[in-house]
Amino acid sequence: MSTWSKLSFQDAVSPIMEQLIMFHDHAMMIIIMITTMVLYMMLSMMINKFTNRFLLEGQLIELIWTIIPALMLIFIALPSLKILYLLEEVNNPLITIKAIGHQWYWSYEYSDFKKVEFDSYMKPTLELSQDEFRLLDVDNRLIIPYSTQTRLLVTSTDVIHSWTVPSIGVKIDASPGRINQSNILINRPGLYFGQCSEICGSYHSFMPIVVEAVNLNTFMNWLSNY
Repeated sequence: MSTWSKLSFQDAVSPIMEQLIMFHDHAMMIIIMITTMVLYMMLSMMINKFTNRFLLEGQLIELIWTIIPALMLIFIALPSLKILYLLEEVNNPLITIKAIGHQWYWSYEYSDFKKVEFDSYMKPTLELSQDEFRLLDVDNRLIIPYSTQTRLLVTSTDVIHSWTVPSIGVKIDASPGRINQSNILINRPGLYFGQCSEICGSYHSFMPIVVEAVNLNTFMNWLSNY
């Protein structure tokens, strides 16, 4: 893996993450243009010897450097508000899953089905097979059908956790006594890894998340054999 790929986002597998990456690139272009212009002006002032000892005010330039930053803030704020709205919108979910944070593991409940619930612990290093990832794989993966609207309810039994899967674009706090809601729509099958993103205790980094996206038939077979 190259150094550049380590610094970039994971490949997006949901429409929300695609929008987040596009917004990141949009904001970065604005920041790069501002930085370039400011550096150019600083270097220009340092290199040339032009001065104006009698300059007291310049209302036109003051008006310009007030209006331009305001317009740039609008260009950043509008797509940001759009994404915030999309993050909160849940459109007729087919499946509801409840994720419960514990010290230090996750448990999942499929609310639409009877007695479909399990705990998900990190796999110990000595129990890993050759194709599994150390400190990232779990004994019970969260199985979700792709191309299906899924509602995720997140809560906690002890301290604040954070259910986070970067490639899906989901990062939601698990707070004790409160249920937070998010939506998941995965575009393609695969394994997607995440971790608790809240410092929730000494084993904070040992409660990973693995989402396995499968087709609807495979998901129904898994439910029937559970």
